[in-house]
Amino acid sequence: MVPMVDLKKQFREIRDEVSHAVIKVIESGHYILGPNVVDLEQRLARYHGVREAMGVASCTDALHLTIAALEIEHGDEIITTPFTFFATVEAILYAGAVPVFVDIEPDTFNINTSEIEARLTKRTKAILPVHLFGHPADINKVMQIAKKHRLGVIEDCAQSIGAHSHGKKVGSFGNAGCFSFYPSKNLGAYGDGGMIIVNNQRLAQKIKILRNHGSRGSYKHDTVGFNSRLDELQAAILLVKFKRLEEYTQKRRQHAAQYSHLLSGTVMCPVEREGYYHVFHQYTIRSPKRDAIQKKLKEKGIASVVYYPVPLHLQKALRFLGYQRGDFPVTERAAREVLSLPMYPELEASTIQKIADVISDVV
Repeated sequence: MVPMVDLKKQFREIRDEVSHAVIKVIESGHYILGPNVVDLEQRLARYHGVREAMGVASCTDALHLTIAALEIEHGDEIITTPFTFFATVEAILYAGAVPVFVDIEPDTFNINTSEIEARLTKRTKAILPVHLFGHPADINKVMQIAKKHRLGVIEDCAQSIGAHSHGKKVGSFGNAGCFSFYPSKNLGAYGDGGMIIVNNQRLAQKIKILRNHGSRGSYKHDTVGFNSRLDELQAAILLVKFKRLEEYTQKRRQHAAQYSHLLSGTVMCPVEREGYYHVFHQYTIRSPKRDAIQKKLKEKGIASVVYYPVPLHLQKALRFLGYQRGDFPVTERAAREVLSLPMYPELEASTIQKIADVISDVV
C-alpha cells in the first residue's frame, strides 16, 4: 500500500532525537507555554522575518483569535475562497462574521484577486486568502486591494509554510499569518498545533491575552478569552522537525518535478508561477477522468484524496448563506476534477514512477 503520507517512516529517521526531546520535556515538569514554545516562536518569527510568533492550539484557533483580535464583529464580512478546508470559514463564523466567497483561479486553485473588489460592501472588514496546496495566492494584489479599501488581511498558511512570493514568505504580508502543525502538514506535530505570526506588537499582545483566557497572568482577566495554547511536547517535536524543514521542502519539490515530468500531457499538473515558490503540501492534478484514475489507483493499492469534493458554498452546514450551484463555476469544476497524489519527503522515485504509470494507463 502506498499511503498519502508516511509519518511512520519519517519518525523512524528521527526517532532518537524526538524521543530525547520528549523525555526532556516530561522530566522538566513544564508542559504548557514553556521554553520550547518560546524557542519555536522565536525561530519561526526569524524564519518569516516578522516581530512576533505565538503558538496556539490549532490553525483554526489561529484564524479565530486573529479575527477576534482585529475586532471583527457580528455581521461584518470577510472575503475568502470557497475552495479550502472547512476550518477557514468556521473561524469566520465563530466571530459572528459573514464569509463572502470569491471564485478561484483554475491553475493555482487560489482566490481570483481580479474578482475581489466586485464583492466588497460597506460591511467588508478583511480579506482572508488561502495559500492552497503550497502555492502562494496573489498576495501582492490582495495587499493592494486591502490598502485601497482599508481592509485587514489574514493569511491562511495552513498548507504553505516556507512558500514565498517574490522572495517574501507567506504569512508576513498581511496583519497576520496563520499556520497549522497538524501531523500531515509540511511541518507537522504529533497532535494538533498552530502558530500566528505578526509584525504589529499591539496586535501580538492582544492575541497573547486572548489565547490565555483573556489574562496577562496572575489570574487577572482583561477580557473573555480562549484556551488555546501550544503545549511543550508538541513544540519540542516541532523544533526537531523545523531543523529539517528546508530539506523536507526540497525533497517535496524534487518529487513534484518528477511527477510533472512523467504526467505532463496526460493530466493537468500543478503550476508554479514565475516569482512564486511552491512547497507542495499536496501534488494535485486535474482530469475529467478523475474518478476513473482514483478507482484504478485504489485497485493498485495507491492512496489518493479529493481535496475538496464539495465546495464550501454548497456545504449543507452553510446553506444559510444563500449560495446556489453555479455561483462559482471555476470552483465547482475543480471539485469535479482534482485529485491529490501521495506526497511526502520520504517518497521514493520508483513509487512515483509506479503511480504515474497507473495514471497514464487510465488516461
